Amino acid sequence: MRKMLALAALMAGPLALAPAAFAHDHGGKDAAAKPDAALATAVAGEWRTAANKARDPQRKPAEALAFWGLQPGMTVLEVQPGGASYWTEILAPYARATGGKYYATGADLANPKLSDGARKSRAEFEQRYGDAKVFGKVNVVNWGPQSAPLPANTFDLILTSRSVHGWMRNPGMLDKAFKEFHGALKPGGILAVEQHRANPGPQDPGAKSGYVTEAFVIEQAEKAGFKLAGKSELNANPKDTKDHPFGVWTLPPTRLAKPYGSNEPADPNFDHSKYDAIGESDRMTLRFVKPK
Repeated sequence: MRKMLALAALMAGPLALAPAAFAHDHGGKDAAAKPDAALATAVAGEWRTAANKARDPQRKPAEALAFWGLQPGMTVLEVQPGGASYWTEILAPYARATGGKYYATGADLANPKLSDGARKSRAEFEQRYGDAKVFGKVNVVNWGPQSAPLPANTFDLILTSRSVHGWMRNPGMLDKAFKEFHGALKPGGILAVEQHRANPGPQDPGAKSGYVTEAFVIEQAEKAGFKLAGKSELNANPKDTKDHPFGVWTLPPTRLAKPYGSNEPADPNFDHSKYDAIGESDRMTLRFVKPK
């Protein structure tokens, strides 16, 4: 019954919604923005997994999306949703309810060297979000190191979450990503960034710990033509010392007990308690705009 009520609320459509007032914060403080009714309904949706909902207190999805400037009717691109697809469970139903469109990047099926595992992951994602009554039409676009550019001047908002460190380990991918995001956004469009935040100072070019300095991310975005429009401390975590034995992946939700990417077995005696007490990482939450 509750699921039916949630779906009914989403199906009310864009005419029943009043866009929230979004204050652009050029001074670097949190923008005052209140989540609209459809966003609150999407966050509360019973289609979301229990594991993802359990992370909400540390990820504050409604507040973050409101800060970034998500509004009814937008065409949204989510970059590399990942296995948990935390944001997809919210963004796709929200787009469906408000007359918008939802896109996600997926493994590049045009790449003849694409692994079977990557093909399988994309197929599983498409199957998981195949219920149009809940998620609407979930459009998946090819994306990867060799992919064709993203469609130009198409999106109102692009969200990339915890991906920058991965691009830094793939030669050429960092520049490709920010350049393509700039080209794919409409003039005035928003690039929303969430990323594990390193302490200020020199940036490790390979981001081996998974942490990236805020200054480095801003530099890369501005180099691609973006303008920084706001910062938020919604995802700040002062308990994160950022010196963990297996990088950021030592922390929840990954909780590694071996080096990231290693084939060696996990340490069965590793004590997670200290790192579980920290919680999820300290993260930057940035909003960039493509100038009109």
